Amino acid sequence: MKKILVANRGEIALRIIRTCNEMGIETVAVYSDVDKEMPFVKEATYAFRIGEAPVSQSYLRADAILEVAQNQNVDGIHPGYGFLSENAHFAKAVNDKGIIFIGPDPDTIDLMGDKIVSRKTMIEADVPVVPGSAEGTSTLEEAIRLAESMGYPVMLKASSGGGGIGMVRCENEQALTKSFGSTRARAKAYFGSEEVFVEKYIQNARHVEVQVFGDHHGNLVHLFERDCSIQRRHQKVIEESPSPNLSEHVKQRMYETALKAASAVHYKNAGTIEFIVDEEENFYFLEMNTRLQVEHPVTEQITGLDLVKWQILIARGEKLPQEQFEIQQSGHAIEFRLYAEDPKNFLPSPGEIELFQWDQSLGVRVDLGYESHSTVTPFYDPMIAKCIIHGSTREEVLNKADSFFRDLTIKGIKTNAPLFRGILKDLDFQKGNYSTSFLTEREIIVN
Repeated sequence: MKKILVANRGEIALRIIRTCNEMGIETVAVYSDVDKEMPFVKEATYAFRIGEAPVSQSYLRADAILEVAQNQNVDGIHPGYGFLSENAHFAKAVNDKGIIFIGPDPDTIDLMGDKIVSRKTMIEADVPVVPGSAEGTSTLEEAIRLAESMGYPVMLKASSGGGGIGMVRCENEQALTKSFGSTRARAKAYFGSEEVFVEKYIQNARHVEVQVFGDHHGNLVHLFERDCSIQRRHQKVIEESPSPNLSEHVKQRMYETALKAASAVHYKNAGTIEFIVDEEENFYFLEMNTRLQVEHPVTEQITGLDLVKWQILIARGEKLPQEQFEIQQSGHAIEFRLYAEDPKNFLPSPGEIELFQWDQSLGVRVDLGYESHSTVTPFYDPMIAKCIIHGSTREEVLNKADSFFRDLTIKGIKTNAPLFRGILKDLDFQKGNYSTSFLTEREIIVN
């Protein structure tokens, strides 16, 4: 592979481009009108405009992306995450053009992208799943009947959803009745299908995922777990590994189950098996993300591996660089997703970043999407950077994180950095005692 097109933007595009640079691979960036001066565009070997700012006119335009790819004679396309990364039609179209899609097979993306079908597949593979409806739910009456059989609270979910979109927690029949129609409409608008299903809501749950990798030679490995329980609006904001206060024997069972799930679909390339863990440490399959995760740097920090490099090696037909026994875990890592948003209500805060700086001597890995004088527009996800902190112990990481966020300076826009400063002072977080409802159950002091 000598030339790769990165079908994405922001920090993930820049991160992929830098690995390609290290591997001696030329890169092609694609950008919208408002992204012309972004760091990822400047870093790429070549860059081409593909449309106007709205994603429907740029980063979701498979035809425009493929046209650039063919004109530039690229060998592969890396989709990053979001946008077209889990679009089976796009992956197939890439392969049909004789270009390598750096990700799993289109059939696997299609299979695991439908939550109903993936649930059935996991049940057949003897993987525990969260109690829920076996089929899509098309009527309110059916949804109510299912919810009553499981017991409230329940989650109403878009069958083709992801990223926390199309998910609503319903405490009772009244809430379910109120949310049913709007959730179906939202699912249709975002994912092209209005199919939803009902799932039991696990109280005080933890969200723990296992990174897996498979190659084209039948080899499959896991790269340990990440705890992603600190969330707002069902979207992760802090991820860490190892998962604090999770029994070692449960982790081992989780790894084995994740490999069983990936094996059931003959998985290739990078993927993540996501689990919900209840208060008794029972865990259940939630979904599989058939792409690189936002939080993959956490795994990179504790293993010393470059997951994007692994993706490229596997995509070009090589075997996994390491066998399971060779993959070692070292220290602790936490990722903080830095968003351009009001830390009190999580509303986006677009605008020009007048200044963006931090104490470089701390050795914190900062995966940037923006820099000083960059403009955060309202057209895309407001994440501006990921701050990944590694240390020999969790306590060391927390202390370094506290120093980092006290020193961090961002002028011109609001960010959620004050929220992180408040979370780091929380005694339960310091002890690793938290669940997915952490941010909704307490008032974090933001200043």
